[in-house]
Amino acid sequence: QVSLLESGGGSAQAGGSLTLSCTASGSTFSAFSMAWFRQAPGEERKGVAAIDSEGASTVADGVKGRFIISRVAASTISLEMNNLKPEDTGIYYCAADPFASTLNGGTWSPVLSEGEYKYWGQGTQVTVSS
Repeated sequence: QVSLLESGGGSAQAGGSLTLSCTASGSTFSAFSMAWFRQAPGEERKGVAAIDSEGASTVADGVKGRFIISRVAASTISLEMNNLKPEDTGIYYCAADPFASTLNGGTWSPVLSEGEYKYWGQGTQVTVSS
């Protein structure tokens, strides 16, 4: 049974930092793309950052230069969030899928489309105050 477990959520002041972690179990994740999604209050869930098995990453425009996604181990990813803003508040979900990548210009990169990911964690709350 596949399971994704997020940790590291909490509260921070604007300008501060938090690091989230996600550990997957129940399958061989070394070939999977893994990603972080965020659902802000009253909004749809949106992609934040994704990383594939080769280390290629895709980062949403709104967090580029502030958030860094890393693959710590075959089944573990982290999201380092710096210079946090109140609009970063939301529930952060970890997701994984073996096929969530796209070929663009001869290079594979992971996608940030919610529908492309089969496995999901329960989410962890991040609250940023001004």
